[in-house]
Amino acid sequence: MKVIYKITYPNGKIYIGSDRTDSRLTYFGSPSTDLLDRDFDRADLLDFSIRKQILWQSETATTNEVLRRENELIVEHGANDPARGYNQRPRPRPTITTHP
Repeated sequence: MKVIYKITYPNGKIYIGSDRTDSRLTYFGSPSTDLLDRDFDRADLLDFSIRKQILWQSETATTNEVLRRENELIVEHGANDPARGYNQRPRPRPTITTHP
């Protein structure tokens, strides 16, 4: 089974990733350690809980389909916005403001 999951950290930030090897129970993604180190110090790690939710799953999707859907969910959930999540890709699009 191929899955796309969302990890929610104690600070409310999220990470969305995919698991194409059917290790749903043991795999918790690979967000940037540098980004996590900025938000959590050693004391925070003494009592640390995360939540893992399966957002999507398929037995027949190709790797390309999984990766495309993963990117869609990253953008949909805002996980690539540094204020909301730990995904670094796809890069967030800059907001364009127009002044009247």
